[in-house]
Amino acid sequence: MAESADSPALILVDGSSYLFRAFHALPPMTTGRGQPTGAVRGVISMIRNLLNKYPGSRVGIVFDAKGKTFRNDIYVEYKAHRPPMPDELRSQIEPIHRIIRAMGLPLLIVENVEADDVIGTLARQADAANVSTLISTGDKDLAQLVTGQVTLINTMNDELLDPPGVEAKFGVPPERIIDLLALMGDKSDNIPGVPGVGAKTAEKWLKEYGSMRAIIENADAIKGKIGEKLRDNIEQLELSYLLATIRTDVPLELGYGQLERKDEDKQELHRIFSELEFRTWLRELEAEGVTAAPEAEQAPAAEMSPDDEPQSETLPQEDDEPPPAGTESTVVTSEAQLQDLLAELRAAPRFSFNLEVEPGHFLDARVVGIAFCARAGKAAYIPLNHDYEACPELLAAEQVFAAVKPLLEDALKPKCGYDLKHQMHFLQNLDIELRPVKSDVLLASYVVNSVAVRHQLDAIGRRYLESAPKDLESLTGKGRGRLEMHQLGIEEFGAWAAERADTILRLTGVLERHLRDNGHLEGLYRYFEMPLVSVLQRMERKGIKLDSGALGRQSAELAEQLEEIEQSAFALAGESFNLSSPKQLQALLYDKLQLPVLRKTPTGQPSTAEDVLHELAENYELPQLLLRHRSLTKLKSTYTDKLPEELHPETGRIHSNFQQAVAATGRLSSTDPNLQNIPVRTAEGRRVRQAFVCEPGYKLVAADYSQVELRIMAHLSGDKGLLEAFSRAEDIHRATAAEVFGVPLEEVDPEQRRSAKAINFGLIYGMSAFGLGRQLNIGRAEAQQYVDRYFERYPGVRAFMDRTQGQATDLGYVETVFGRRLYLPDLHAGRGVLRRAALRTAINAPMQGTAADIIKQAMIDIDMWLESEPIDARMLLQVHDELVFEVNENDLQLLCDGVRFRMISAAALDVPLVVDVGIGDNWDEAH
Repeated sequence: MAESADSPALILVDGSSYLFRAFHALPPMTTGRGQPTGAVRGVISMIRNLLNKYPGSRVGIVFDAKGKTFRNDIYVEYKAHRPPMPDELRSQIEPIHRIIRAMGLPLLIVENVEADDVIGTLARQADAANVSTLISTGDKDLAQLVTGQVTLINTMNDELLDPPGVEAKFGVPPERIIDLLALMGDKSDNIPGVPGVGAKTAEKWLKEYGSMRAIIENADAIKGKIGEKLRDNIEQLELSYLLATIRTDVPLELGYGQLERKDEDKQELHRIFSELEFRTWLRELEAEGVTAAPEAEQAPAAEMSPDDEPQSETLPQEDDEPPPAGTESTVVTSEAQLQDLLAELRAAPRFSFNLEVEPGHFLDARVVGIAFCARAGKAAYIPLNHDYEACPELLAAEQVFAAVKPLLEDALKPKCGYDLKHQMHFLQNLDIELRPVKSDVLLASYVVNSVAVRHQLDAIGRRYLESAPKDLESLTGKGRGRLEMHQLGIEEFGAWAAERADTILRLTGVLERHLRDNGHLEGLYRYFEMPLVSVLQRMERKGIKLDSGALGRQSAELAEQLEEIEQSAFALAGESFNLSSPKQLQALLYDKLQLPVLRKTPTGQPSTAEDVLHELAENYELPQLLLRHRSLTKLKSTYTDKLPEELHPETGRIHSNFQQAVAATGRLSSTDPNLQNIPVRTAEGRRVRQAFVCEPGYKLVAADYSQVELRIMAHLSGDKGLLEAFSRAEDIHRATAAEVFGVPLEEVDPEQRRSAKAINFGLIYGMSAFGLGRQLNIGRAEAQQYVDRYFERYPGVRAFMDRTQGQATDLGYVETVFGRRLYLPDLHAGRGVLRRAALRTAINAPMQGTAADIIKQAMIDIDMWLESEPIDARMLLQVHDELVFEVNENDLQLLCDGVRFRMISAAALDVPLVVDVGIGDNWDEAH
């Protein structure tokens, strides 16, 4: 595989590939008038980058023409399964073409063929003339065009593919790519191939027989069901070969030698960039003295966004008139009242809604009623499933949901809610798909300040409205006499539910003003948190399969091990005792056995905390057993015993709840069950992961960012040494060891690497020399020498830490690369220990928060891709820096490639992002 390429004489750009990748991989953007521009900016940015990289080359930009091609005449089902192009993408094609022409670049669009065929024809012309050619594309089909003179550059990862590179990537040389594609088919183009033949089988046959033609001639020698499928589908295989073959003989008005760059029409570029509000590129032109043509009608000047990106959909402005105090509530129990309410909701600029649901699993939720609010101060509640002795006759739930379904599914009708992810689950149980999903009070509060409150609706209301609905317990009561929701009177409960809907509508306006005050926060809310809601809802609904039998066997084994540990502990202590009782442990360890007291509790008792036991375990055997007992007890109670109880009886899968608004740094967390803390470094913990399995015919794929926080540190600090180490793809811990210990890279020993790893990760978490010394089991003075040497070699890191802590002290918060604010209230705490902890957190929070933002963007991009392409795969889990998927074996390579690309493309840092992808029948194998 080529590592680099000299400047080619000719560059052919697969514009259609650029178009779809830009649309699906980048956040949506619009002008102030609502015109979509994200794909335009993405495509033109990629073209500009290519031109800057290869300034002297001829260039041809090729796009698909509208309508069908000759392949549709051959096979009517060719690409027939693809959904229509979204209007928001279609509307961006013409502006892209206008800009390309204004840039003076040749634009080729040929009817009845695809862009691939035009590129193939030009590449063959150039190859015949011995002209070096670079094809820029994300389409694997074009690998069939690679020769000694024709190279591919993959838009997914800037990977250059020459003939050896093609063979390394696909397992076959370029001249056999068509054979490979014909055998395995292509779901994205609806090329049938041979059923059951995937990339591995096709590669194996081609290596054994040499070509597709030879495989057909030897079809009788291929045994088993796969041989039968081959023999039954020879005609289909021939058809697939024809469909997969890129034409190289298309009649063209321009040959490769006529692809000349012309002078830019800078006035036209200025006009287009003004229309599309591309302010950075406008400033570049204006710096060259280019101004608007006198007759050009300029777009109205808009406020600059902090990151100099075009503003997209802006949050609606609220009326200045203050809303009335209190909530006037109506309980809807008649058809006439329902129709009046629907008319009011339709007429309102937007409305809030909230389904009130009995506690329980979201797949089984019982909806008690639904509240709406179209105007602050006036709300309505529709009771549906109340059941008590004097309850009046209610509207039928089916009737109500049939009536509100069109309104809730209307993508053009703005609506707002609280915790929309759960609301979407409740609605989907009723066959209602909420649209649009754009306004959630829970997430708006979280983005404005993740640590200000715990983000329950009443807490948010008290903070921003100085009022909130009363606690539900004031209606239901507590303890044994507690009533369920459906047992409450509709008037009393209806007033409470209506006030909640009113609170949601009021908070929406208030929080949106807070978001508008900081464009970065508004962008995070619109482009990260809100799109992620649907992603997480789909993940939760899919769930993951669990081998409960395997966990049952492990649980029995753990019980035996715990019994053995207890007996060993009793023998060492000379008596039996409760290993889980702090009081008994204090008496045993410190009174009877006279172990040294290393630390005391706030009440003055000798501590038996885990870190204390770890320190004691360095010299005493009993604390070692106690730690082992605690570890296995937690594993048994939390996972091997508990996880099988979490299986849903209808799906047979675990459906964890992924929470967006809990972790202060922006990280996701999970509950019911918590999958974030399963141990991965112990054999027992890995066995728990082995119980997470896939369906027959599928695989689990785990994609994990490699050392992402260290890479973010390199980006944020700008330290030259770190940047160079990552750019050279060096083992960063080995590179750090070489710098700190002053030895050549190749002479770093395992112990030095281990120490360097502790330094790298310890310092980004604000670890002191004292903490580092304890971790490495060395003296504080020696640890301080390591730290001093590290900062001597990487001075940019020290400067970043000082700068970050200074910002935190001055402003009370730090920020991620994407502008997420991470507030640190303990910076002003009265206790010094809390202030020091907050300063340590200030160092790490930007890295943790940026890592969270990056993986959220990746999840959004991947989900959009999976929803738009015919790939039999689903995202199942997000754990720290890892994503887990379940994929049909036939789509395995397609998924792996697509996921890796979208994860490494989720952010443009000064160092490359690296993603490790694993495959297995269970989570542990894939990790």
